[in-house]
Amino acid sequence: MRRPRLRRPRLPRTRKGQRRLVRVVVAGCVLALLPSAWLRVVTDDRLRTVADVPRTEVAVVFGAGLWDGEPSPYLAHRLDAAAQLYRAGRIEVVLVSGDNSREEYDEPDAMRAYLVRHGVPDGRIVSDYAGFDTWDSCVRAKRIFGVDRAVLISQGFHIRRAVALCQEAGVASYGVGVADEHDVTWYYGGAREILAAGKAALDAVFEPDPHFLGPREPGVARALAALAGAG
Repeated sequence: MRRPRLRRPRLPRTRKGQRRLVRVVVAGCVLALLPSAWLRVVTDDRLRTVADVPRTEVAVVFGAGLWDGEPSPYLAHRLDAAAQLYRAGRIEVVLVSGDNSREEYDEPDAMRAYLVRHGVPDGRIVSDYAGFDTWDSCVRAKRIFGVDRAVLISQGFHIRRAVALCQEAGVASYGVGVADEHDVTWYYGGAREILAAGKAALDAVFEPDPHFLGPREPGVARALAALAGAG
């Protein structure tokens, strides 16, 4: 049995058809880039560096993968920035938000162990085990952990989306974008953000519940109360 031959798409031959095709392509490009433009507009005044971010009680570090049970280099750089902010007295508590959807993969505990090794006391670290994506992490920071204001830490290509979504979730946020070598992973992350920006816009409009919500957790409030008592 002969396989049917796929016909190649034919480009329009008339000038009118070619102009119409160009308009369709341009309109598609504009629509694809609108969410990225939205992210840039709403976050331009919310981005800071480790040196000049306002003092804030809570920092949120988003998961970025594990390598053999240890934070990936990209995640390690985020955690390094959090440890630096803690040592500088600019934050008091770190909320580590990551994926623990299966027993053998535990981002939050790996993040906690890394921070402890780098000088952040265990009692100043709170774990969110259901931060499956950026929107989930932001919503859970607000609704589960009671965070109203936070410094967000991620790579530069992701930080605008994190800030915009946390703002939409009710967390007043400043973002610290961690610098990294522009390797294949960096370029992949940047390209992926074009698509992720579209999902972020939909999340902001429809405000879906996270994959897992659950009861309120007092970890952040308890850590801050212990600091107040110690002071």
